[in-house]
Amino acid sequence: MAQSLKGRSLLTLDDYSPSEIRLLIDTAREYKRLKYAGISHKIHDGKNIALLFEKTSTRTRCAFTVAANDLGIAPEYLGKNDIQLGSKESVEDTARVLGRMFDGIQFRGFAHQTVEDLAKYSGVPVWNGLTDRFHPTQILADFMTIEEHLGRLKGVKLVFVGDGRNNVANSLLIGAAKMGLDFRIAAPHNLFPEQSIVDRGHELAHESGGRITITDNLYEAVREADVIYTDVWVSMGEEDKYAERIEQLRGFQVNMDLIRATGNNEVKFMHCLPAFHDTMTSTGHKIFEQYGLPEMEVTDEVFRSKHSIVFDEAENRVHTIKAVMALTL
Repeated sequence: MAQSLKGRSLLTLDDYSPSEIRLLIDTAREYKRLKYAGISHKIHDGKNIALLFEKTSTRTRCAFTVAANDLGIAPEYLGKNDIQLGSKESVEDTARVLGRMFDGIQFRGFAHQTVEDLAKYSGVPVWNGLTDRFHPTQILADFMTIEEHLGRLKGVKLVFVGDGRNNVANSLLIGAAKMGLDFRIAAPHNLFPEQSIVDRGHELAHESGGRITITDNLYEAVREADVIYTDVWVSMGEEDKYAERIEQLRGFQVNMDLIRATGNNEVKFMHCLPAFHDTMTSTGHKIFEQYGLPEMEVTDEVFRSKHSIVFDEAENRVHTIKAVMALTL
């Protein structure tokens, strides 16, 4: 691991070149090997990082915490009730204070401008654990998982089904364009990604030999797909939009009919989680009672099938986040 990205922040995948993204994925693969072999790799022993969470999380919080501990880093969790970010203290002032105390900062929250300001004023590497606009650490784990199962990224036919404007779809679009995938978004027309992101994707795909397709023709989009990817229909902070999104996306559920429509018996299914694939959660039960839907974006049959690699994907959050911190601190 001779090359480093020391001092760099990760706010979007557009901050990194294809070769740098490749370095992150390859480094993550090596750290996964070391962890499975029980070989210590505390290369940043004695360092400290702040984990700022405006939005709650399972995978992002756990992945950053485990990855930090594996690297010898002490993580400090600061939830929305622990910080005065933007209310009693400006983002700039918070960034300057935290930058004097910590070696790096992770932010998971709402406005993308917040993570940009943290990076601008803190003087230390800042990592985007999710904003309303982008979710780059998720896509690094996704790409690592695709390579583990398919042996490649370039040319892979990856289809995102659902809300094509959300942070995961945006980041997949940029990442896939950089790494030369055949990336397709299948969504209702009024849930297409914003044009500036699509334009940037086409520009990057032209350089990499990739391809970007945005369509409302679901079954055409998944033809010959290698991977089908979906996400929740309602993002955090939009809980008042369930009725609207169910109406828009009811016909974009990932079910076995859609899996069979790919014509690929080995097609993989991915989801960044959590997934509403049954009624075993309070939210899932409420949706069933109100709208009669026992499953939302993906059926339980698909979620638990041989096609599903969602838990490999979740685990790889640890390894790719570890690579990001190892190389940027």
